[in-house]
Amino acid sequence: MSKNKPSIFSGFFWKFNEQITSQLVSFIVSIALARILAPKEYGVVALVNVFIVLMEVFVTTGFSSALIQKKNATRLDFSTLFYCSFIFSIILYIIIFLCSGLIAKFYHNEDLIPVIKILSLRLPISAFSSIQMAYVSRHMAFKKIFFSTTIATVISGVLGISLAYMNFGVWALVWQGLTSILFQTIVLFFEISWRPYCEFSMSEAKILMNYGWKVLAANFFGTFFLQFRSLIIGRFYSAVDLAYYNRGSRFPELISNNVDGTISTVLFPVLSQYSDDLNKLKEMTRRSMRMSSFVILPLMFGMAVAAKPITILLLTKNWLPSVPFMQCLCVAFCFSTISNANMQALKASGRSDVLLKLEVLKKPVYLVFILSSIKISVLAVAVSMVLNNFIEMLIDILPNKRVIKYPYKEQFKDVFPAFLLAIIMVLFIYPIGFLHLNSIFEILLDALVGSIVYLSGAYLLKLQPLFYLLNYLKHLL
Repeated sequence: MSKNKPSIFSGFFWKFNEQITSQLVSFIVSIALARILAPKEYGVVALVNVFIVLMEVFVTTGFSSALIQKKNATRLDFSTLFYCSFIFSIILYIIIFLCSGLIAKFYHNEDLIPVIKILSLRLPISAFSSIQMAYVSRHMAFKKIFFSTTIATVISGVLGISLAYMNFGVWALVWQGLTSILFQTIVLFFEISWRPYCEFSMSEAKILMNYGWKVLAANFFGTFFLQFRSLIIGRFYSAVDLAYYNRGSRFPELISNNVDGTISTVLFPVLSQYSDDLNKLKEMTRRSMRMSSFVILPLMFGMAVAAKPITILLLTKNWLPSVPFMQCLCVAFCFSTISNANMQALKASGRSDVLLKLEVLKKPVYLVFILSSIKISVLAVAVSMVLNNFIEMLIDILPNKRVIKYPYKEQFKDVFPAFLLAIIMVLFIYPIGFLHLNSIFEILLDALVGSIVYLSGAYLLKLQPLFYLLNYLKHLL
């Protein structure tokens, strides 16, 4: 283990706690709101979010990644990219504000106009927040994000539930989403020492953006086509259908954001330190791959099996149509965790040009799946995502065979033990569904049996991620 082990695991610990706490609070809030609000109201916000999320990519991804990847980022670098990001966010807000009528016309829903104008205020706030996050990532100060995110999530959650009880309808979701990022930015402003200074360097902006624009473009392609799915569903079906699809994806996304997203966020600045040492970069990438698959695979497979009782217990039977979507997308996210590890390695190595080429290569495949499945049903779209993510995984692995000498055979060898144990776990817990137990008892029994089978198998096979986690728990205790 390297000398960076404590900082990596400490960063992982606080980032994971931040993700778990914020997502747990958000999860509780979303359950409360789902019991109060109708699926149609969720669908309206989902339609608007297609455009907001796309615009956020322009003011967050490329700028923050450039600051994290640069080895000796200075105060001037941070101030320069802050002004670039913030000014760009204002321009984008004006564009989306003026185009709100056209967006509403596209969906044949004039009620979207005021929602678009208010919710798009996220853009300038996100621009400021992204530079804060870059500063925190460079200094591995994830403990500060833990407190800022927790406070913001609680306050915005209470506000959202209160507005829902007062019959504000869709506006409960709008203000909850907007105030979450606002309060997080405000709290973090007082927690960290970084401030935007009155200084700007065009030459530094060009250098940073030479790296950042490629990451931005790659992420925009990825986000656009991800949101394109929601856009197509909302256009050809209904807001209710979109709400069921999005609710089905919410649970697997919760796991992916908490575990895979945490590992990626913490390891990217660490991996970037070894951009000149490809052997060390490969070693760290393999560790990331093993750890993420070890945690993600059993959780996803287990959730797919228990999708029905989870939905009934937490969301009521009104949301049962979302179950098949949840099951399909659980499998799809399993492939995404391998893709993410490879993408982080490419970003850390400085090969942002390869990221862009990968997105250009993958998206025609995505379009074929979406456009062919949308004619069949919304469920067919979910099934097509499983096939698409599998193919994207194969494409994402390919460059690292050359960049860090991490070929298919080694990657599958690192992932296979966790995959095999997850399949064995499913064989043990699937029959529990035929006992027709109360939903909460079925979930608890699934979790108990699944944990015993999976962890026992990991111990017998002496899987490294299990012992990494056990050693770190000993260190904490």
